[in-house]
Amino acid sequence: MRACGDAGAAILCSVDFMLPTSHNMSSVRSIVNLQTRLSRLGSLSATSPCRRGLATAKVPSESSPQTLLQDKRHGFGFLRSNPRPAKPRKLGVTEIRGPYYSAYGKRHLQDVLETMSYHIDGLKFAGGSFSLLPERTLVEMIELAHEYDVYVSTGGFIEHVLTHADVLNVVDKYLKKCKDLGFDVVELSSGFLSFPPDDWLRLIEKVHNNGLIAKPELGIQFGAGGDTSAAELETAGQSDPFRVVSLGKKFLDAGVERLMIESEGITENVKTWRTDAIQAILKDLPMERLMFEAADPKVFNWYIREFGADVNLFVDHSQIVQLSCLRSGIWGMADTFGKVVSYRQ
Repeated sequence: MRACGDAGAAILCSVDFMLPTSHNMSSVRSIVNLQTRLSRLGSLSATSPCRRGLATAKVPSESSPQTLLQDKRHGFGFLRSNPRPAKPRKLGVTEIRGPYYSAYGKRHLQDVLETMSYHIDGLKFAGGSFSLLPERTLVEMIELAHEYDVYVSTGGFIEHVLTHADVLNVVDKYLKKCKDLGFDVVELSSGFLSFPPDDWLRLIEKVHNNGLIAKPELGIQFGAGGDTSAAELETAGQSDPFRVVSLGKKFLDAGVERLMIESEGITENVKTWRTDAIQAILKDLPMERLMFEAADPKVFNWYIREFGADVNLFVDHSQIVQLSCLRSGIWGMADTFGKVVSYRQ
């Protein structure tokens, strides 16, 4: 095979070497067209994704659009859409769920990130799902996410960790291992536990001292986090949204960047959505410091309709395309199609 100088030429050289002399002209035309497309897109494919950094993420520009919707020269940039803030975002943050309801590994994650990484800010391994994976597989998935400037979070596995004897030593070991594996964020939930606020604050400090980011999860439903039926959750009862506000203020004052709001008891496994609870929480806590669990199209459609494209949401990885269409204002449901707009450069 003769040496070739670029990706398109390399494909041509390979085909030229492999095809028999009797190949037809339509194949040649297809290859020439492919070379033309590769040449035009060369500047895009040559730009590899950067490693995640809170202050070093690449900023999209006119000369290097990251999606067809941003590409004004060769793509669909002539169509109306809502511009997204560049990573690292503080508004319009999207965290997706890792393998939990369905098993997947590095190859599927590669497909998700290769196609949609511009729209993805974080990857969360729900519950203790990550502990079931071989260490090498988990590390490869975490490193892959970092290559696409996506942070990686644990789920609420701390609830299991806190049930152990010698809890101080066990928590230390857990956080050290999370750091060694490459996690960026540790979620701190207590849906199944009775946990004093001061202990929660000590745990936040411990996470930060280990070089990790603490992400407390708050909600109004006791027993949340295990996909419990609506009837059982109703029996367990709910707390007042004021508790979420009170704890949230303490955690933000302690240096927490963002709080996760649990969906169970509000929009998940309930007979009637508690939208009043959401409004009460947002009345006293800033929206940019909150992320809402919304792994249901009807739920994230409601959040975007009510609070706009900049609301921070957690969804399943299978829903990232649908949510991104909605945020961009290019698609939606009957009550959001053509209605999600913005006023910005």
